[in-house]
Amino acid sequence: MRILSRRNHNHENDTPNAETVEATERQAVAAEAAVAVEPAVPAGPVAPVEDELASVEEEAAAEETEIRMKASDLLAPTRRELDSQTEKTVPEVPTDLADVISFANQKGGVAKTTSTLNLAVALAELGNKVLCIDLDPQGNLTMSQGIDPDKVERSMYNVLVDDLPISEIIAHREIDIAVASLDLAGAEIAMSTKIGRERSLEKALREVHSDYDYICIDTPPSLGLLTINALTASNKVIIPVQCEYLSMRGLVQLQSTLTMIQENLNPNVRIEGILPTMFDARTLHAREAVSILEENFGDLVFKSRIRKAVKFAEAPVRGASVLKYDPDSRAASYYRNLAKEVLKDGSS
Repeated sequence: MRILSRRNHNHENDTPNAETVEATERQAVAAEAAVAVEPAVPAGPVAPVEDELASVEEEAAAEETEIRMKASDLLAPTRRELDSQTEKTVPEVPTDLADVISFANQKGGVAKTTSTLNLAVALAELGNKVLCIDLDPQGNLTMSQGIDPDKVERSMYNVLVDDLPISEIIAHREIDIAVASLDLAGAEIAMSTKIGRERSLEKALREVHSDYDYICIDTPPSLGLLTINALTASNKVIIPVQCEYLSMRGLVQLQSTLTMIQENLNPNVRIEGILPTMFDARTLHAREAVSILEENFGDLVFKSRIRKAVKFAEAPVRGASVLKYDPDSRAASYYRNLAKEVLKDGSS
């Protein structure tokens, strides 16, 4: 852009020389270039110096954040990630856990203890490693293996109430047995304020779950907290039923309790079978009782029948199972047949 300058001179028609015109043009071009590169000044007030400093600090902090390591970068890799990086395999958790079988019926005198012990011994005869748990405060299972409950210092009471490891109260007899003492009668009251009291036995069994093929639990003749602990820890239930009408009426209440356990505590527990005990084929009443069971429960009723025999009363006096006391007796054969039926059902 060329700027023409007019000056007032004393002389008319005073024409500038060539050098003056050229200098004037150079000044004009320099002025235009200065205008082009000069930043526009905002119309408002000029930003204070503090804002400029804050902007510089924010930029520096952003650069530092990009360089700084993230928290996840500071964490050590998990064992699984480490194993995958080094191509190592993590040992698998054993899956071959014991079958836990509760023998339950709130009615007493139906051969729960006799069935628990003799079936356990019959299973052991067939090559299985078996643990029996005496959860009955009467301690009949403990006595049936020649152990006096009155002289037991530590028992299932200490396991359930004091969280004593169950391995410390296991006695080794015909089979391994977690013993009971008379203190067990006060276990339900002592456990009443305990958090997770229904799962006390289940937690205790974790220590030995993979050491046995079968764990058989003898329960008290009630549907209290001890029996609930047994059902919560079990995956199978065998219900001994005396072949009498009044004994069978309790099955409805037991089924109701079992349904409650399945819905709230242990969805995996199921009835392995209903076992007719004290069967006397000579009486019409006993045969009718078995017929009623089969009509109502079908295949849940075991084919084996535990008939009445004096050997069942004599064996505990000797501190032994009937299979040891008189291995060739018919009484022993009843539980050997039952053991084969249980193993067959388990493998099918």
